[in-house]
Amino acid sequence: MSSVPSHPPLKYPFLRQEFLQALEESHSACESSGWAPIHLLLEQADSEENQNSAFMPLYLKDHSMGEYVFDMAWANAYHENGLDYYPKLVTAIPFTPSVGPRVRTNQPISKQDCSQLINEVLEVAEETDASSWHYLFPSVEHLNMFDDPRLLQRSGVQYHWHNRGYSSFDDYTARMMSRKRKMVRKERADIVRQGINITIEVGSDISDQVWQLFYQLYERTYIKRNGTRGYLTEAFFQQIAVTMPEQIAIAVAWIDEIPVACALYFFDEETLYGRYWGSVDEFPYLHFELCYYSGIEFAISRGLKRYDAGAQGEHKIVRGFEPVETHSLHWIKHPQFRDAIARFLVREKESIDEHIKQAQEMLPYRKD
Repeated sequence: MSSVPSHPPLKYPFLRQEFLQALEESHSACESSGWAPIHLLLEQADSEENQNSAFMPLYLKDHSMGEYVFDMAWANAYHENGLDYYPKLVTAIPFTPSVGPRVRTNQPISKQDCSQLINEVLEVAEETDASSWHYLFPSVEHLNMFDDPRLLQRSGVQYHWHNRGYSSFDDYTARMMSRKRKMVRKERADIVRQGINITIEVGSDISDQVWQLFYQLYERTYIKRNGTRGYLTEAFFQQIAVTMPEQIAIAVAWIDEIPVACALYFFDEETLYGRYWGSVDEFPYLHFELCYYSGIEFAISRGLKRYDAGAQGEHKIVRGFEPVETHSLHWIKHPQFRDAIARFLVREKESIDEHIKQAQEMLPYRKD
């Protein structure tokens, strides 16, 4: 008896070829934007039938924008000492501070593969006269696989929501202290009072109207924040809407059947990733609803284990997002600067640890 084939698992979306290809073909991450792609590919044959490959994104950069692991102070120190910090090499998902794998393989990656990739990166650094290499937001597994004495480890912090087996949003808030639970309910009730209705459109069901509004709001958010256009072009969003819709959702706020705000999500088998949001006007608590509460409901409905709502945002803590230590690895060519940065990272790690400890005390959950 033949069985019905199951759907392939949804892998980490940002390392998919479709995502990285859209970045480059849309001119969002390309040489002209300061993200010159020089990706690495290892290919090994165990036998004639078994071909192993390992792909690692690698970019040559002449600036530090769009990375979210901030090294501008390092660049300034180089400049003040008459040295060039740029170009530098970066292994990261452009404009995407989401923890995940940084090497795509068709077989389990080995420590030997990772050592070979490091060696190849350092060869590229020599060829391009790069000052450094930065390996950003790896998963814990890939962080450990790339453990190497030539690399310095840096810590950071984000705030992620964790699904403890909740059956509904109310089941989730039932774990909160009474005062915090009332705060969340009040914020959500105020959305209803304003006459706002929330829907979540998924994949190919996302309408052209919603995509067009989303991009307008994405651009508006950047212009309002710093007077510049967003990193990502409209062509990027148009392309991923076609090539990887099964891992995309958009939460939409409506008033009288007119969309007034959007928040973009990606997701895989375990995690929801909140990326961008925008609104046509100021609506109290709407940011919290689209970027936090609706995402939590979506994650619960899909049985996802985690919600990564993006970088920064300490106001996430009182709404149930827990502090999570993030990591990066750094190769610094200049020996004196390497030593100085190593000392700085020790002090910074102490501050990160203290911050995480304090943030855990601010979580809204009942102690029982």
